[in-house]
Amino acid sequence: MIRCGESLEKSFAMSTALKAFLNSPVGPKTTHFWGPVANWGFVLAGLLDMNKPPEMISGNMTAAMCVIRFAWMVQPRNYLLLACHASNESVQLYQLSRWARAQGKAYSSAEFIFLLQPSALQHHVW
Repeated sequence: MIRCGESLEKSFAMSTALKAFLNSPVGPKTTHFWGPVANWGFVLAGLLDMNKPPEMISGNMTAAMCVIRFAWMVQPRNYLLLACHASNESVQLYQLSRWARAQGKAYSSAEFIFLLQPSALQHHVW
């Protein structure tokens, strides 16, 4: 049995936690929240593209999406952004491997990592 006082205390605690989240440096009143929320669209698009034939994958675009964007360096720490970038990295690397197999290209892991460097992306002919 819940007494009226306990219910009010729980409600107050939830209200305080919600206010703290709303007003936090990474809360929904900031771009630190809405930027990562919008970026989940890239992850969703990559997941949906897994059912498409690999010939439709753009090697240049997928390789560009694989470049890690240093989400860990953002201040204040934004774990939502980090999770989004890690998820996108996984999806795009899978898509890039599908594209490479369809092109008949077999890269060693060292070559593949080199190709993902920004300077190599600018000069590599896909």
